[in-house]
Amino acid sequence: MLQSAIEAEVSAYIESHQDLRDDNGYRLVVRNGHLPERLVQTGAGSLPVKKPRVHDRREGERFTSSILPAYMRRSPSIEALIPVLYLKGISTNDFGEALGAILGEGVKGLSASVIVGLKEQWMEEYGHWNRRSLAGKQYVYLWADGIYFNVRLSNDRPCMLVIMGATADGKKELVGLIDGERESTLSWKELLLDLKNRGLDQGPEVAVGDGALGFWKALEEVYPEARHQRCWVHKTVNVLDKLPKKIQPRAKEKLHEMYQSETKADALSVYEQFLKLYQDKYPKACQCLEKDKDVLFTFYAFPATHWLHLRTTNPIESTFATVRHRTRQTKGCGSREATLMMVYKLGREAEKRWRRLNGSQLLIKVLTGVQFVDGEEAGEQRLAA
Repeated sequence: MLQSAIEAEVSAYIESHQDLRDDNGYRLVVRNGHLPERLVQTGAGSLPVKKPRVHDRREGERFTSSILPAYMRRSPSIEALIPVLYLKGISTNDFGEALGAILGEGVKGLSASVIVGLKEQWMEEYGHWNRRSLAGKQYVYLWADGIYFNVRLSNDRPCMLVIMGATADGKKELVGLIDGERESTLSWKELLLDLKNRGLDQGPEVAVGDGALGFWKALEEVYPEARHQRCWVHKTVNVLDKLPKKIQPRAKEKLHEMYQSETKADALSVYEQFLKLYQDKYPKACQCLEKDKDVLFTFYAFPATHWLHLRTTNPIESTFATVRHRTRQTKGCGSREATLMMVYKLGREAEKRWRRLNGSQLLIKVLTGVQFVDGEEAGEQRLAA
């Protein structure tokens, strides 16, 4: 199937250029035999593949296969599996046996030295990625979170600072990732300034994060125009934590009703009901809710189809939840560097599967300053009012 797919890819490329001729009437793009056979490690074992050769005589043009890129020796599924096994605590020397048990005895060539080389390659990849130019980039929305991990070989508990962004076409990208000192304002400012220095001149329309982050003060200093939206999942957990367990189910329903209301006015009405209901007996829970009132309902000023994305940092939480689970099971990675490398590698693998935002076509309107009221585009009369 792999060989057939490559042959079909080459045939389609040549057919699409069949009308191109030189002065003598000869085709400019033709087949030219096959490259030497090579083994590609896949989830089905090692497969022999002969890649068709294309002779493209146009200046500056060259055929590149998207199915079997040049020099590829392992399929993306194995590239994704290796960091997962490493994170689960498989030692370097045991990789060959582990992969053989999962993918079959046909998987060879993954000796300890190969794994060490791959880890060094990942660190090099992270270095290039972390220095990449962001000139011309613009993220409509940003999500920020700090993720803590245990480290076996030290008493440190590093906090990985993660920023994810949504581009104007709705694509979600991993924007920034560093090993920070807790979730301090200084660490977040370092990350944001680095993004800005690399060309991300314009901040987001709105940023989403947990209320406990030092991120917010850093954001005000680096991108002061960005609006703030607190994560409702974190806020709900924090409020419920200050209530007796027997009260929590009803209070949780009230909080859900609050941020799932159709309009901001309705949400604020439920907000006032919540305070009246619990203020006298549970003032700490109400104080927890009140302190972020101004930044809990920001999402109502954006398209309703985006509310699902803006009310929570779930895009980050869901991506790295399994990573945190694995580090708990293995009692942590071996070092801070190994932790950073695994979070980066697994984050980039997850990035390939992230889906676009709902209602992506509305992001351009957000960028161009179109006003939204309760999730709907404001008409001229409403704006005048």
